[in-house]
Amino acid sequence: MSALTPSKEFFERIPTTPGVYLMKDRAGRIVYVGKAKNLRTRVRQYFRPGADARFFVAAGLLGRVLADVETVVVDNEKEALLLENHLIKQHQPRFNINLRDDKQYLVLRLDPEADYPRVEVVRNLRDDRARYFGPYHSATSCRETLRILNRHFQLRTCTDHVMKTRTRPCLQYQIKRCPGPCVYPVERETYAEQVEDVMMFLSGKDRELVARLRERMQERAEHEDYEGAARLRDSIAAVDKTLARQNVVQEQFVDQDVFGMWREDDVVEVAVLFVRGGKLVGRRSVRERDQEFPDGQVMAGVVQQHYAGNSYLPDEIVVGVALDDQELIADWLSERRGRKVKILNPQRGTRTRLLSLAEKNAAAQAASRQNRDRDTEATLGKLEQRLGLKRLPRRVECFDIAHLQGVATVASMVVFVDGVPDRALYRRFKVKSVANDDFAAMYEVLSRRFKRAVSEDGRAGDPAWQAPDLLVVDGGKGQLGQALAALKDLGIAITAEKGFDVIGLAKERDDASGSTQPDRVFLRNRKDPIRLRPNTAELYLLSRIRDEAHRFANTFHREQRRRSALRSSLDDIPGIGLKRRKALLRHFGSLKAIKQAGIDELAAVVGMSRPAAEAVRRFFDGDGA
Repeated sequence: MSALTPSKEFFERIPTTPGVYLMKDRAGRIVYVGKAKNLRTRVRQYFRPGADARFFVAAGLLGRVLADVETVVVDNEKEALLLENHLIKQHQPRFNINLRDDKQYLVLRLDPEADYPRVEVVRNLRDDRARYFGPYHSATSCRETLRILNRHFQLRTCTDHVMKTRTRPCLQYQIKRCPGPCVYPVERETYAEQVEDVMMFLSGKDRELVARLRERMQERAEHEDYEGAARLRDSIAAVDKTLARQNVVQEQFVDQDVFGMWREDDVVEVAVLFVRGGKLVGRRSVRERDQEFPDGQVMAGVVQQHYAGNSYLPDEIVVGVALDDQELIADWLSERRGRKVKILNPQRGTRTRLLSLAEKNAAAQAASRQNRDRDTEATLGKLEQRLGLKRLPRRVECFDIAHLQGVATVASMVVFVDGVPDRALYRRFKVKSVANDDFAAMYEVLSRRFKRAVSEDGRAGDPAWQAPDLLVVDGGKGQLGQALAALKDLGIAITAEKGFDVIGLAKERDDASGSTQPDRVFLRNRKDPIRLRPNTAELYLLSRIRDEAHRFANTFHREQRRRSALRSSLDDIPGIGLKRRKALLRHFGSLKAIKQAGIDELAAVVGMSRPAAEAVRRFFDGDGA
């Protein structure tokens, strides 16, 4: 596909309605997605000298890259905004704002109308009757809040299914952290008080909650219920401790997300402060490169991408510049939330101080990233020099094997890019050909991995299978030999000049004489290993990569063994798959109850048919059980 040379007919073919335009390069990849009220006018601006000051337009880069423009017509600007967000997430174009660490944050869910409500951790906000609290920007803070709730407010922690099927109370009841509504008759009025306490705590109404708890504590003491009064006293202490840790930044009881920006050349750092009920509860920072966009367009892109998923929507979004299509974005967010969402550009007052704090956070995070990048570059340079590598090891892959005496043999592949783990490129392998042989398992796994890199079935372009700069195998000469043999059999040349580097990394151990052998690196065509000095940055990096491969392999191995251990005799019944097995166990509660059920009872289970019920009955009546 050749470079695009627009003509008068080219522009006339573009509609004048609202919609989205997709710019493609010569390989057919989408490099930019944009929206417009008038598609023809907007696309024409890219080819008019001086009409667009952005770098990839003004410097001629667009002309060198662009080969085609595709348009999608929609009914209005709001639909164009939604479609633009979807296409950016789907294609991750080179020149668009793209939040690479985008994720759904944890929230706490409580349904006040449920039968004996409980608090649970979820990631997605559903359109239901439940109350959602958060978001929590680290799993640690979310679990800590849940721990406080479970310890001091005594709501049940079990699922609805467990509560309905349990016949005796669990450990939580024994240690007085649950009243046991699964088994014992619990006064709903008393339990509802606890639910109200929890909602007040999670809503940030701490002072009102403390006053309410003190009143009940005094009442219990007057009635000589000293055990109940002591529990309330402990709850008050927990709330007071939480209050002492909170940073109050706003006197108004309002939820706000405050976006602050720092930029240098084409690098942009955006920090988001999350204020809930006037208290600063967390922050997030994202970095974008190749952003020669005006500030308003950069921030508009960040805001759109941040809220494109099921992220919590606050009362106010505070930004330092007016966003492109600010009113349109505010209307879209308000419609999604079901209540008004304000986008504010403050010039004075408390919001301005919050904005300044967010901008300082962005600048500090940018400085921290720059220092970290310089340190990483220096570490990679030292590793290249110490091991005599062909090039700087920007992409490092490490493989490890895990099994238990040949049972559930698996392997892991972890990838570090510029010294940082890239978990999207991690892969796991089930070893198929061998059991209790680490060398043969390593040969199989590396053969499968690099066969995909050189195959012609379309996977060669997958970033996960691109060749690394450095391949690390966990082990000594034996594992290194198997790696080199696998590469040779696939026709991948590894010489002093060509290909990538392959090393074996042997862990520290005690030899026969009792002396400690430090970590050693085995190289191709070298008899003796290289011993890296302890406490050096290059040894720390290699050890970290190896330990991550070890962790990833062991986690997968334990998962496979757990699945094997939990295997039910229902798996051996023809016609009973995973869904039917789960339905049967959920309905009857145990394998024993399923064995005792008749054909009509089995057929009445959701998802079961009469032939399937007859197959289950035949299996348990015969020798299959």
